[in-house]
This record gives sequence, structure tokens and C-alpha cells, in this order.
Amino acid sequence: MLLYADTERNADQLYFSGFHVPDAFISMRVGRRKVGVLSTLEFGRALKESAFDEVLSLEDWQEATRAKLGCERPRAAEVIAMLARKFGVKRFEVPQDFPHALALRLAGLGVAVKPVEGAIFPEREAKTEAETKAIIRGNRCSAAGIAAAEDALRRAVVQKGKLHLDGRPLTSERVREAVEIACLRAGGMSPHTIVAGGDQACDPHCRGTGVLRAGELIIVDVFPRISATGYHGDMTRTFLKGPPSEAQVRLVGTVRAAQKVAIGAIRAGAHGLRVHRRVVRFVEEAGYVTTRGAGAPTGFFHGTGHGLGLEVHEAPGIGKMGTPLRNGAVVTVEPGLYYPGLGGCRIEDVVQVTRDGARMLSRYPYRWVLP
Repeated sequence: MLLYADTERNADQLYFSGFHVPDAFISMRVGRRKVGVLSTLEFGRALKESAFDEVLSLEDWQEATRAKLGCERPRAAEVIAMLARKFGVKRFEVPQDFPHALALRLAGLGVAVKPVEGAIFPEREAKTEAETKAIIRGNRCSAAGIAAAEDALRRAVVQKGKLHLDGRPLTSERVREAVEIACLRAGGMSPHTIVAGGDQACDPHCRGTGVLRAGELIIVDVFPRISATGYHGDMTRTFLKGPPSEAQVRLVGTVRAAQKVAIGAIRAGAHGLRVHRRVVRFVEEAGYVTTRGAGAPTGFFHGTGHGLGLEVHEAPGIGKMGTPLRNGAVVTVEPGLYYPGLGGCRIEDVVQVTRDGARMLSRYPYRWVLP
């Protein structure tokens, strides 16, 4: 098995190597041995921090490659070809996102690569106790961010229908800044936080811009990455400043009830598609219609949840492309309803799949009406 990637953008490399490296590097599994090839910048740290059974010097292997192959500036492909000779490997299995140019260059050097169907580390789906604890910490970070958003919205005052805080208009950008600072203090980074109000919230991945208003539903979605481990949290709450309308009360109540339906259906062996269908049926029976026309969709038009770990979105899925839920998997549960003019609501928590049902890994109150 062969990888060539950095750990900032490639979860498989972080999972396999067990430590953080910002630049792409070579790693491989030969038999049962895990081998990493690291530059001088990372070599000493790799010996102390990584999960490799053997750590090789990139510079030493570049020198050996230069002498053996006669190339002035050996690149990753040439070094890998030399390592393949050392270990007697003629073909490597690689993940589906393996660099195409590198694969072609390796083929020219007589080293074949075969993309693996599906995940190269399917064991990533079922989390160990240590991984579960890391995700719990990620969700505590999420909760810190949500709390910062709620605090800002709670302290805001209404002036001509718009929210103001400390004498200035309260914008999505200001709330997002407060969330990101809180996450940083909690040990994580949340660079893509969503704070979207009104009709902006009806586009689930709209980050939100501009002044927030009283009487409008505001979605706050916080999915930080813990700096020490690389594992994520993911939590969403919906807020409203001021008295809600009956339609808003019913919308939010339906979403929360739909989330409970999903959580109650999750257990080892359940199929993600069937869990999703149960939620879809629930919101439809509550009278909420989903449309997917030429314009923006409305109603409940996304999945019920997704796997969470070293990636914000990973296996398994709980939606139309859902898969069976394995014991130990960690998933989000996040139904939502979106209707321009009324607003959007999404409520999200994280659970672990067990044989006895869903184990909650996130915790934050569901209060949503702020005086």
C-alpha cells in the first residue's frame, strides 16, 4: 500500500502516519510494516511521534536514487521506484485520490499502482475509544462556539428590526468571529462556520453575510477540527431573537422531533437509507412538502447525517446514498427544513452507533428563542 500526501488535507495519511506533516511525503505498508520517508525537517519528530515501524531519510534515499538512476533531481516517483526495488514490490495499492501524474510516472519506471475500490482504510469507519474521545472533544469545541454565538445574540438589542451589539450592527461576520475565537480557545479551528439568517439560512451551506434581524431564524453550524488530533466536532443550532410566529414554532418543533426519530432508529446493523426514509416520511406526514424544481429546493432536501472523524464528511452516510451502520461508527444527525419567507431550521448532534442504539457524543441545550 502506498500513499503520497500531506496530513493537513489527506485524512488517510494522517490516520496511517499518526502525526501531522504539512508537506506531501511518502508512506507505505510492506507486509505488516509501516514505513515513512521523511525529510530532515520531519525526521527526528517522526521517530518520536509517528506510528511508523521504520522511518527512512528522504535525503539519503534521494542520494541513493541519484547514484543508481543517474537523475540529477530525483523526485517522489524515482525514490518510490528505488524503495520498491528494496522491498521487492512490483505493484502498490493506492487510494482513489492518489496523484494521477505520480501514478503515470511510476508506471514509466516499472512500478504499477492499482486504485483500491472504496476506502483504503475501511477500519476508519468504526472508531476506537481513543478516536471517540477525540470526537467528543471536538464536539465540546463545537459547543463552545455555539455558546459564543448564543451569547452574542442574547446580548444584542433590536433597533428598527436589526440586531445591534455594543453600539454596532450585529452581522453574521461578527458572530462568526466570536465563534471562531471560542473554538480556538477550546483547542480547535473552525474556519468555515455558518451563521446564516433569514432566507440565507435556506441554503444549507451558505456561510451568511450582513446584518442579522429580529424575528428571523438564524442557523449556526460549527464544525471545528481539533489541532492536536485532527478529529472534528459538528453541531448546529437554530436561534431566533424576539417572539416567534406560530409557523416558526411549528417548523422548529418538527425538525427537533425529526431528529429524535432519526436518533431512535440508529443502531448497529440499521441501514442509513432506511433511517433517512423514516425521517422523510415523518416530516411529510407533518405536512412539510419538499420541492426540487428549476429554482432552489425547499423542504427537507438533504441527507439526515454523515460520518464524522478525521474528515467532516466521511463514511457512513445516512441519506439517499446511505450505507449500513457499523458498530462504533460516529455519525451526525441533522434534519432540516427550509422555506424562503419563513426561514430555515437545522438541528445537529453527533452520536456513536452501538448495538443498543445511539450514544450521544455532543451536548448543548436546544433553547432557540432568545429574549
